[in-house]
Amino acid sequence: PWTDPDITQIEKAIEMLLSAEKPIILAGGGVIIGSAFAELQSIAELLMIPVVTTFKGKGSFPENHPLSLGPIGMHGHAEANKLMTQADCVLAIGTRFSDRSVGTFEEFEKRLKIIHMDVDPAEIGKNQTTQVAVVGDIKASLRIMIKMLQQKAIKKSDDNKWLKHVNETKDYWRENLKIHPGEMSAAKILRKLREVLPHEAICTTEVGQHQMWASLFFDVIQPGTFFSSTGLGTMGWGFPASIGAKAAKPDVPVVDIAGDGSFNMTENSLATSVLENLPVIVFLVNNYSLGMVAQWQRTFYDRRMIGVDQKNCPDYIKIAESYGAQGIRAQSLDELEKAIKVGLKSDVATVIDIPIDPEEDVLPFVAPGTP
Repeated sequence: PWTDPDITQIEKAIEMLLSAEKPIILAGGGVIIGSAFAELQSIAELLMIPVVTTFKGKGSFPENHPLSLGPIGMHGHAEANKLMTQADCVLAIGTRFSDRSVGTFEEFEKRLKIIHMDVDPAEIGKNQTTQVAVVGDIKASLRIMIKMLQQKAIKKSDDNKWLKHVNETKDYWRENLKIHPGEMSAAKILRKLREVLPHEAICTTEVGQHQMWASLFFDVIQPGTFFSSTGLGTMGWGFPASIGAKAAKPDVPVVDIAGDGSFNMTENSLATSVLENLPVIVFLVNNYSLGMVAQWQRTFYDRRMIGVDQKNCPDYIKIAESYGAQGIRAQSLDELEKAIKVGLKSDVATVIDIPIDPEEDVLPFVAPGTP
């Protein structure tokens, strides 16, 4: 059962944030579940604190906002991970502190003071030692915090050294991060998708490399428009989920960012999409392999490749057409832009097959157990 937030704990959280020299906000999936988007943005802007998210929390804070650093973790933004290691206090909202986000738990809690805000008391202290715990509905807790801060009449400093350092770090990594040089690299095709799609479009993902590339290179501008299977990481989830999203919001464009391995598991949902007149776009990042497993085998197992080659993948154009949908293969960015625009206007599902280099890795890549 939900409990009312403890006012005393919120006061302690505010004191800790105001006394911190290098505070940061970590927003998790609980912000999305609790529809606390506006409250999160208000807190960040009131205190001028940069915001990182977990992968599950992607879409809780607009990623074109000056205070946004994007996702942290194993495949998080380099600047987000770097600044997380330099912060001295974190306001963690609606997150379970998974090892995919924070790496080594002991090292994480040594570095900074933790304020943990969550609706579920079982999450408090489960993975990380917490100095201040705020248990209760996240939206209600943040609203109380906002009201208290407004009453304190917090003044924004013109000489915010931490924020200046944050912006310099952000600019450095966004200018210097090396990406695959090919025209159809993961970064370029996902940035093209973002460029063409309206901000209100809903995106789901499958599970694999394409999922992590989407986390890195597809900025979510309108909160609550990005959905992915995390935790157990269920392959095949994204396509049926996209059809469900289209049923819920038929007037909004819906795209499933997919990989060939995951799409193979539920491609028969094309029948449902066509039969129920729920046209979605399948943005199929096709590297003819189980890419994430292949990357781990290349990186950690001396290229001992087992069970990851899918060079005998079916023809996805013919599969789409056999269900009464349409298929388009895009082998250049111009072709990709045209294909997305065709899909947005189509009254049937559109599978866009996008071949990419099977050797392309998801980077950055922080090895498991790394602080």
